[in-house]
Order: sequence, then C-alpha cells, then structure tokens
Amino acid sequence: MKILLLKDPKDKDSGPDPYVKELGLYGFEATLIPVLSFEFVSLESLFEKLSQPDSYGGLVFSSPRALEAIKICLKDNSKNEAWSKSLKQKWNTKPAYVVGKATASLVEEIGLVPQGEKSGNAEKLAEYICSREKPSSSALLFPCGALKREVLPTVLREKGIPLESLTVYQTTQHADLQESLSSYFSEQGIPASIVFFSPSGVKFCLQPIQKLLGDFSNQIKFAAIGPTTAEAMEAAGIPVSCSAGSPTPQDLAAGIQKALHSQNC
Repeated sequence: MKILLLKDPKDKDSGPDPYVKELGLYGFEATLIPVLSFEFVSLESLFEKLSQPDSYGGLVFSSPRALEAIKICLKDNSKNEAWSKSLKQKWNTKPAYVVGKATASLVEEIGLVPQGEKSGNAEKLAEYICSREKPSSSALLFPCGALKREVLPTVLREKGIPLESLTVYQTTQHADLQESLSSYFSEQGIPASIVFFSPSGVKFCLQPIQKLLGDFSNQIKFAAIGPTTAEAMEAAGIPVSCSAGSPTPQDLAAGIQKALHSQNC
C-alpha cells in the first residue's frame, strides 16, 4: 500500500527519513513531498538575545525551524566561538523546553540539554513549563515562526509566567508543491493514506489534493501527525481517520496500520 507524506525529507546526511523507514517495516511504500519553505528573519536580533543569557530564565522551542535559525547564526565563526566559549555553558544552567523528539535532537546538536520532549504538542508543553516555572521568574526566550499558534503564550500569560517571543522564520508554500503532487498522482495513482504534518500543510495542500483526488476522496484514510493538525484538517472538512498518539514515526505508522485495517484508530 502506498502512503503519501506531506513533509520535507529528513536531512540526507543523517540517513533515511525515519517516517519512510518505519512505514516500510509495516510493508507500506511511503513517498515524501515537501510542502513548506522557510525564510529566516531577525537572525541578528536572535543572536543578540542569545548573547544575554543572564536576562532570561530559559529557552522555549516549539519547532525544529527555530533551532535551524540558531544553527544558521552559528555558521558565523565569531558567533560560533562566542557560543562555544561561554554562551552555551551559561544557557545550560537554564532549561531549554522543547515540544518533541525532533526538536530535542536539534537542541542537543547545539550543545544544550532539552526538557519536556515527551510533551508532543504546545498544550502539554505549556502545562509542563507551568509545573516548573514560577510567575516571578525571568522571561523565557521563545524563538518562533510568524504563524505560531497562541496556545503556549496564552497559557503562560494566564499563569503569570513571562515569555518573550521573537519571530525568526516565515512559512510559505514550497515552490514545487503543485508540480510534485501532480507528478505523484499521475505516476503512482491514488495512495491508501495521505498524512498531514502541520496546519500550514493543510492550508497549502487542501485544494490541489481535492482536485487531484476528485471522487476518490472517500476512499482515502487521511492521517494527522497530532491533535493540532487534526483540528486544522477537521476545520477544512477533511475526515481524520487517524491522529498519531505522539508525533513519532512509530506512533504514526502504528496508527495508519490500524486505520487501514479498521474504521478508525
């Protein structure tokens, strides 16, 4: 059975994409189609804030892209030297809260120790942070995207925990999306399941996929990587057959396996 994954492939240097690999263990043939492109912004402001660890109580990361912004900053030799010599050690005395395993692994790559990686979504991460932070604490620095959801900032604000957001990337539609989708459907036909990985992916893929599927939509098991994406799918009128218990290849593959062999998972 064929599975269409609406996401970027993992960095080629780190081996095969874990979602493709895990689905393959179930006998599925998974294909990745990149949906989103990211433009990084305010990088000087980002490093300026990272250069002032004493001004903050810790870091919050709800997206791998925020870590990519930091890694771009650290490609500059002088910034990388400052980070390695002192900034990294100072930030390591403070928490680096993350929403999931993918973000956690990138936090580790820049030399920090992630906390809260089992949260899986913004709501649970906000609860985790609130259980560990006091209202009187210094602000947490939150590098984020322009399309960030307001769940995490709202929950922290209601609990009196200060959060300083900084937009470091903007999300746009991948330039090759339409062509990639058309090629996939003409060459491989209708997949058994289509998986969305973000609300932005739903936004950009909905119309072209509906057009390509036509009357076949009711034959497809549509899956979501988590509750936030599932909500966006439902709001767009896409029936959700499966929402992964946590945003991992293992949970998604198990969920799709169950969905394809029963009514719902």
